[in-house]
Amino acid sequence: MFLKSLRQYFNFSQKELNGVLVLLIVLVFVWLIPIFLNQTPDAFDVEKAKKEIAEFERNLAPDKVYSYREVELKQGRGTYTHFDPNGLPAERWKQLGLSEKQIAVIKRFEAKGGHFYKKEDVQKMYVISPETYAKLEPYIQISPPKFEQKITTTKASKVRIDLNTADSLALDQVSGIGPAFASRILKYRERLGGFYVLEQLKEVYGVDSVHFAQWLPQLALNTAAIRKIDINTASFEELKRHPYLSYKQINALIQYRKQHGAYANLSDLKNIPLFTDEILRKLAPYFICK
Repeated sequence: MFLKSLRQYFNFSQKELNGVLVLLIVLVFVWLIPIFLNQTPDAFDVEKAKKEIAEFERNLAPDKVYSYREVELKQGRGTYTHFDPNGLPAERWKQLGLSEKQIAVIKRFEAKGGHFYKKEDVQKMYVISPETYAKLEPYIQISPPKFEQKITTTKASKVRIDLNTADSLALDQVSGIGPAFASRILKYRERLGGFYVLEQLKEVYGVDSVHFAQWLPQLALNTAAIRKIDINTASFEELKRHPYLSYKQINALIQYRKQHGAYANLSDLKNIPLFTDEILRKLAPYFICK
């Protein structure tokens, strides 16, 4: 009777009425499911999530994992503090955003006697990009060399090592010359044939005015020990070892000798455009004509 009156009121067909009833039953069933199950979603566990993230990072390759602090530094958001790059611990370099490979290069530089004397020396390290140096530069504070007072000590004033005859052990007695610098000085002396003025030490890799000022009171120079080169008989191989000659100059020297005969004196080299007065002045202590 109810369905009949309802159908008359809404003017539904029997098929439509059946569909409405089925829909109502489905809606009621959906509404009752949570009540029967009596379950609510678990709360998000923050600490658990952090532990899972940490475990995931530990399983990654070491060079791919960065702490949030390291990432912040690499993106330029780190808080930098003043530092002296000389002898700076590896951990401090890491805090400044450098990688282990970059730090390893700097430590090898220090182990070989390298030293930062001014801010710009840090930029000369090939592992320091211009962008990184721009971030570090305002915070670099280099302390004055500790060896400045050693120059006036009694020991330093008594040491007088001949630069042209000293071996590595003798050079090591000079305050401020360690094994690394001694090796470089001896190698350069061999290429030159000897030093004719002490200022030539500045041509050795890594030696600057600070080093030179420290060493000068402790050194002597015997120019008689200089090895001479006869430009009338010297071969290309012999000449190319000298640091003051380029390959073009050597070729020109030998070709001129072949075409015009032996050189009478060093001034004959002026006939070759590649040999200027300045170059001849530098070469004069080493070249002879027999």
